[in-house]
Amino acid sequence: MPNAPTLATLADDLASGRTSARKLVDGCLAKIADSAGEGARAFVRVDAEAAIEAAEAMDRLREIKAAPSRFAGIPISIKDLFDIRGQVTRAGSRALDDSAPAEADAPAVARLRRAGFVVIGRTNMTEFAYSGIGINPHYGTPKGAWQRNVGHVPGGSSSGAAVSVVDGMAHGALGTDTGGSCRIPAAYNGIVGFKPTQRRVPLDGAVPLSSTLDSIGPLARTVACCAALDAVLADETFVPLQPRPIKGMRLAVPTTVALDDLDEEVARAFQRALETLSRQGALVERIEVPEFLDVGVMNTKGGFAAAESFAWHRYLIASKGDVYDPRVSLRIMRGESISAADYVDLLVTRKSMIARATVRLAPYDALIMPTTANTPPVIADLADDKAFTKANLLSLRNCTLINMIDGCAISLPCHREGEVPVGLMLAASGGSDRRIFELAAGMEDAIRV
Repeated sequence: MPNAPTLATLADDLASGRTSARKLVDGCLAKIADSAGEGARAFVRVDAEAAIEAAEAMDRLREIKAAPSRFAGIPISIKDLFDIRGQVTRAGSRALDDSAPAEADAPAVARLRRAGFVVIGRTNMTEFAYSGIGINPHYGTPKGAWQRNVGHVPGGSSSGAAVSVVDGMAHGALGTDTGGSCRIPAAYNGIVGFKPTQRRVPLDGAVPLSSTLDSIGPLARTVACCAALDAVLADETFVPLQPRPIKGMRLAVPTTVALDDLDEEVARAFQRALETLSRQGALVERIEVPEFLDVGVMNTKGGFAAAESFAWHRYLIASKGDVYDPRVSLRIMRGESISAADYVDLLVTRKSMIARATVRLAPYDALIMPTTANTPPVIADLADDKAFTKANLLSLRNCTLINMIDGCAISLPCHREGEVPVGLMLAASGGSDRRIFELAAGMEDAIRV
């Protein structure tokens, strides 16, 4: 996003007095309220009064040199999946309207607040996070950044999160990622989305989709922005990134599954990025990853998402199933036919797959592949259920591969200015988060030339 402020530049502006937290919050609130924009669809709740109070508090703390971090006062958005004290967590649904307000912030939200980030509001999402497309029949669907006059999907499930960042309604966003829900909307909107190694950020206080696969991560404008937010979420000391030089990077392109059925624009942008990296000295090798074939087999009956979501939803859907988006309830109900033996088989197969994939990927710094096989579809074209299902599977496919091997991954924009947004994904085995950030920081500008 050329000329858009980063967390680092905003922090510098706050430190020097060139801006204030109150001014930043006022600017975000004005963009949310703009009737010509997507604020009414990107947000399901705007906490204007609380955000202004928090911003003014951070400004006072900075005046006495007591700001909790250099990022204190920067507005961020929170996906409607997370508990915020005193608010009802609806997870993009109407089925939870009568739930009790949360008694405490989710740990991820609490950690962001502790660093001084200002919560601007709750962002829209696919109901119960069950889609990579981002359509929501209850609260409306925010249009993605590409050709807004046409109306393309924003990507899901963290749809409002991505739109809030790309439109300047927040300067970072908290999302979740079960099969790409941070990376897909980032790819569709030309920003950066990160899926951490699952164990790094506690899942408490977030409505689950799949406890086995759910991860909590940030969406932001640059790799460094995501790295800063990730450090806060993981409760780690923030250390500025040292980008790795492209020369000598060892990158593996998986030829199994990940390159199948690519849209022409995706294939072109990805190939151009590979050629740029090779020309600048990266060692790019195409490899087979047979473990990826296991994923389709494991998901035949709906996989972990269906089994675990049905376990969570079974009583709610029995009493309020008519309130659910039918496209969501249909996928949840697939879990009813998954037996305990089927579920145990999934656990055993995944454990083996993770071990085999970890060995296979060890010689390389990262896997490199398109984030999504498709470009963002037009919202109107997905009224047909068959078209929706095809687009949804293509959006989720590559990202899901990484969640299934318990990896970490980042999506970077690799399209040129004026082209349809295309994401490039770097991924590695679990625990490689810092390396992925360093590699991504080293290439993020080069791959868009």
